Amino acid sequence: MNTSKASDAPTASKARNALGRYGEDLAVRRLTETGMTVLRRNWRAGRTGEIDIVARDGDALVVCEVKTRRAGAFEHPMAAVTPVKARRLRGLAERWLQEHGGAPPGGVRIDVVGVVLPDRGAPVVEHVRGVA
Repeated sequence: MNTSKASDAPTASKARNALGRYGEDLAVRRLTETGMTVLRRNWRAGRTGEIDIVARDGDALVVCEVKTRRAGAFEHPMAAVTPVKARRLRGLAERWLQEHGGAPPGGVRIDVVGVVLPDRGAPVVEHVRGVA
């Protein structure tokens, strides 16, 4: 029996958005600690999609996908970046380059930051470079 109400959906969506924003904040902190410069957050390419973080790492442009999960979630955040998602990110990177003057000398890299929020203790932030 489904006991949820229609009004529960907006609350769940707000909680999911807050969780995602928190994960992105942690990802930005991690990236800047490693010397990267964040150029833009949540860059939208119309209906094509969104890049969570666009950053500069030396002379390379980095398109960064952030996945945040609570501990005990069904899948690890890194597993959420499927080949289909990787292709979409490459397409979004191309769109960014078209709108922002082309590729930098260091090229483009796609990274993923996975954030796991345990029930207790500090979040676990994992940065994987060059996934696609």
